[in-house]
Amino acid sequence: MTVQRRGNPKVPDANGIEKKIKRGNALRQASAWKGSRGPMLLLLGALAVFGTASWLYITSGDGEITETLVRQGEVVAPQPRVYTVQCSEDYENYKRYPGCTPQKCGRSVTDTVVTREEAQVLRRLAERGLSLAGSEGGASILDLHSGALSMGKQFVNIYRYFGDQIREVFTQEDFELYRNVRSRIQAVIAETFGLEPSLMYLTKPTFFSRINSTTAKTQHDEYWHPHIDKVTYGSFDYTSLLYLSDYGSDFSGGRFIFMDADGNRTVEPRAGRVSFFSSGSENLHRVEQVTWGTRYAITVSFTCDPAHGIPDPALP
Repeated sequence: MTVQRRGNPKVPDANGIEKKIKRGNALRQASAWKGSRGPMLLLLGALAVFGTASWLYITSGDGEITETLVRQGEVVAPQPRVYTVQCSEDYENYKRYPGCTPQKCGRSVTDTVVTREEAQVLRRLAERGLSLAGSEGGASILDLHSGALSMGKQFVNIYRYFGDQIREVFTQEDFELYRNVRSRIQAVIAETFGLEPSLMYLTKPTFFSRINSTTAKTQHDEYWHPHIDKVTYGSFDYTSLLYLSDYGSDFSGGRFIFMDADGNRTVEPRAGRVSFFSSGSENLHRVEQVTWGTRYAITVSFTCDPAHGIPDPALP
């Protein structure tokens, strides 16, 4: 369903926000995303410490794609395209939650959960938020849950740093759409893997990402390294990505690559496309380096452990 916005959002007070961004001293004292700097490594440069990951990274170059699972020009509808893989033993190291802990593992892609029009609205939300600052390197994040925003070589909390001015950047409609899309993604993951949706919990980090070809300045900008979500974050059970821009027209590179023992398998981003998978070692993956343009996406993560659940974001 196409989202109809009830009126145009207010134009941000550029002068007021610009003054805040230019306050170097305030920036150094701003609240950093201390509680989530570790989780940032999911997209912004986590190195898998296992020999398998290193070996695959060295021997499988970006040009050696064994199989393209879904191309940008395809429309996967009406049902998700599902690729089943054998579950790893990662989940045995954690408490099991019947009705949620992966019993059936795999990866899947759908183009029917989020419309391209809704993806455009979410992309504009990301563009407005990330325009307030951004990383000095090629990868920036915006987390509406914690308030984390890349700024230079560190992070600030947008809700504390910009205060009431943030209402001139985001609207209640933005947050309503975000929550609605999260709910739909959760539902399709549950249906595909045979789960009880009420036993799944949103978890951190869940965030917008903006990636371009700017040279990396810190390890947080090195988003392209192989990693395993369940190894990096024990709470992860299911990972999803909602793409907000198109491979081949908005950017080049930036494909999502599953690194299997017998070769690479890739998903080409398409605005509105949702790719999701079980988070264990069965889905070792990386993101191809962006060579031109800008890639926008949202990473939405789920856990079976209610202790690691987080609420939907709310506009202060």
